[in-house]
Amino acid sequence: MFDKKTVSIEWGGKTLTLETGKVARQADGAVIATLGETVVLCAVTAAKSVKEGQDFFPLTVHYQEKFSAAGRIPGGFFKRERGATEKETLVSRLIDRPIRPLFPEGFYNEINAIAQVLSYDGENEPDILSMVAASAALTISGVPFMGPIGAARVGYVGGEYILNPTDAQVAEGELDLVVAATYDAVMMVESEAKELSEEIMLGAVLFAHDACREVIKAIVKLAEQSAKEPWVIASGDDNAKLKDKIKKLIGKDITAAYKLTDKSARSNALNEARAKAKAQFAEDGLSPQEVMAGIKLTKKLEAEIVRTAILKDGKRIDGRTTTQIRPIEAETHFLPRAHGSALFTR
Repeated sequence: MFDKKTVSIEWGGKTLTLETGKVARQADGAVIATLGETVVLCAVTAAKSVKEGQDFFPLTVHYQEKFSAAGRIPGGFFKRERGATEKETLVSRLIDRPIRPLFPEGFYNEINAIAQVLSYDGENEPDILSMVAASAALTISGVPFMGPIGAARVGYVGGEYILNPTDAQVAEGELDLVVAATYDAVMMVESEAKELSEEIMLGAVLFAHDACREVIKAIVKLAEQSAKEPWVIASGDDNAKLKDKIKKLIGKDITAAYKLTDKSARSNALNEARAKAKAQFAEDGLSPQEVMAGIKLTKKLEAEIVRTAILKDGKRIDGRTTTQIRPIEAETHFLPRAHGSALFTR
């Protein structure tokens, strides 16, 4: 009935286990990560198409804790789980931060990653485990994720680094460092520490990166057994061709628009150029995803034109040089009854 795949490694003196194929089988990717008796399930679902008019990457990450994971029942009259706590929000951001940059530019399919703590033993914190589970679930899902990443927490007690320290060790030590990394590069560092030397801090990051590599090897091994067929997305060559086409179509219009010093006239000219590009997209019969990529490339072209003007001519959008500032006026006691007021205009 189940096509279960499991990978286990020794990690910091404990066994880290990654398992897929038994729970949340309808998700694009789902992994149960276990360390000690702390268990986290992360399920990833992805939309197969882009919503019409969407021009950003809608990645949503939710981290959820429940009293039942620790064998408890919520207190109070209603005996119900409450809304998201501050910790859940912060851990959701912790998971999101290193994985978001690893999706290709122009990928706008909606993705949801839900990490739920199923069991907590009071020693092994579920936040790091959730990051690992999310990375593994994305890696096996088939979505264009340029990972995997690993994650590790490092403590510093008695002059020694400790991988994934307990709460007691963190309280006793001088460092609480969280690192997320790909095999080749560190993606995120977050820490609380007492006054430590740069050498000790750098050593902690390198120590964590080595630990991340062990996790990444385990995720790759799991993916070799259970990864789904990778999605096919537009190649960089296709985007380059589209960018050249946009540049030929409206490049001169945008350059002329950014030479206008009047803000209203400049805005109208830019809107006309953008409308011209969108009309051409429709005429060429581009798919909604290609249209979104075209709009994004149009914005990039505008940024390049403005940057080139600054570097080549030393002129900004409104004609000012790089050393000029706009006229500034300041007026105090602007309102008669308010307790202190000022008007700042430029």
